[in-house]
Amino acid sequence: MLRLDRVNTFYGRIQVLRDVSLDVHRGEIVAVIGPNGAGKTTLLNTISGVTPARSGQVIFDGQTVTNLRPEQIVRLGISQVPERRQVFAAMTVMDNLILGAYHRYRRDGKAVEKDLEFVFEIFPRLKDRKKQRSGTLSGGEQQMLALGRAWMARPRLLLMDEPSLGLAPLLAREIFRVCTQLRDGGMTILMVEQNARAALSVADRAYVIESGQVIAEGTPAQLANDARVRAAYLGRADNL
Repeated sequence: MLRLDRVNTFYGRIQVLRDVSLDVHRGEIVAVIGPNGAGKTTLLNTISGVTPARSGQVIFDGQTVTNLRPEQIVRLGISQVPERRQVFAAMTVMDNLILGAYHRYRRDGKAVEKDLEFVFEIFPRLKDRKKQRSGTLSGGEQQMLALGRAWMARPRLLLMDEPSLGLAPLLAREIFRVCTQLRDGGMTILMVEQNARAALSVADRAYVIESGQVIAEGTPAQLANDARVRAAYLGRADNL
């Protein structure tokens, strides 16, 4: 479904991604793990068109989408849950969700209503707070809202940036449970996450990024048996 071929991304003169190549197959969760500053967020922003690639290709469903505008990427079926949620604090929960379906609301109103029902089914807390200003929600509730808002775009590929960041363990587990539920329902997910243990517990495959380069890839079991990966990432804080 998604393929990156030797992608290089810069911020000014500083190179962040270095010849990154990866594949995401339809109907799987692929995790990207690595330390803070490794380029994980830049990877997602390059795919979604927020940060342009200097060279290389991003291919989605056989179509080259490298450096298309973010709104074009969304219309093609890629939606991103940004790091630290970034909900619109002054708007209500319902308005944030509707905004996620902005590009299809007028032509597909009935489907949007059904999607709202689905979001409220998987996140009942949001239904209880649908008239509440988003800025007054807890961090976990805002993460639920950010995920629900991305779902409202009806993506075929969902990009998730540090979904467990700042959440209590119980809420983080709930977010990952919903990710598996979406995957089991046919959603394809590319997730970047510092919590290696949590990411690998739900992923079908994973990549390890270090200093903007992919240094390892494989199934969670294969990465667990890679001495280099375990020593650098998985052995710390009992991450696996």
